[in-house]
Parts: sequence; C-alpha cells; structure tokens
Amino acid sequence: MDSNQFLEILLQRQSVRGYSDKAVEPEKLARCLEAARMAPSACNAQPWKFVVVEDSQLKDRVAGYTTSGPLVPMNHFTRQAPLLVVIVRESPNLTSKLGTMLKDKPYTLMDIGIVALQFCLQATAEGLGSCILGWFNEKKVKELLHIPRNKRAELIITLGYPSSQSLRPKIRKKIDDICCYNQYK
Repeated sequence: MDSNQFLEILLQRQSVRGYSDKAVEPEKLARCLEAARMAPSACNAQPWKFVVVEDSQLKDRVAGYTTSGPLVPMNHFTRQAPLLVVIVRESPNLTSKLGTMLKDKPYTLMDIGIVALQFCLQATAEGLGSCILGWFNEKKVKELLHIPRNKRAELIITLGYPSSQSLRPKIRKKIDDICCYNQYK
C-alpha cells in the first residue's frame, strides 16, 4: 500500500448512522479485531477487552441503552447495525499506572481511543461502516453483558454495511488553525 491508499481510507472513514441488514462476515470482523489488537498503548499495557455483541436480541437490548428516548433522536441507528462491539477498559500494567499518576495523564483512555480508531479504519478498508459511541447507559450495558463492576465500558462501536455508499463532506478546521511550528501561536 502506498501513502495515498492509506490517506484514501482516512478520507472514506466516517461515522455511519444507517446500516443494511447484510451480515458482517466473520473473517472481516476478525481482521478488525486483529487491527485493534495491534494498536500501540502506553507501556504496552493493552488495557482493553472487546465484547462483540452478535446475538440479535442481546444486540437490540444493548442498543436500547444507547438511545436518549423517543423525544431526543440520538443513536436510534444502533438497532440497525448487525454487530456492536463494546470496548472495556482493563487495568493497566504497573508502568502505565505509574506514568498516569506521575504525569497526571489518563493513558488508558488515550489507549482506548487509539484501539477504537484502528478497529474503525480496518472496518473502512473492509467496506464496512462504523460509529464510535460514548453516549450510553454504562451501568445497564455492564449489567446486561456481565462486565465486572470494577471495569469501565468506555465505548461502543456499531459495525455493519452502510445503507448508503455516499460520503458526507468532511468539515474540518484549516491546517493553519490547528498546527504551528516551534511555538504555540
């Protein structure tokens, strides 16, 4: 792959909020999980576990905890996605934990963000759509999936084939507004 191919994947990745009913092939899911597994993490702590929710009834129950109710139209598309992947934050190793305390930086949360992005980029390369969700009833999701009380369910990723192949325009700040050299300006 050349650098233009990678940039093309980045440009194609978007938060998909509409899914077809086509099932995700197990080998494509496996490659997404492998891409995530290979993500870097602070001190190689790998503080994550993935709960793949593929049972349709269980998936619908989890999806029900991602919505804000009938009056606020938020995350109702989650029921359409054939799969949900819950990313659980695991305990870091000792060096990562020490680094977090000494530097006052939540390395495990940064690691969760990186692993989620690698999963979603691979999904895009597979022709799949995804959306990373942080808005959900964590307590109910944890109870439903038997996630231990001392763990955090940080993110849910919807995964499936998009119902539309059209790409939305990417609205981003100009590079000059987000980048400076040698000093903060």
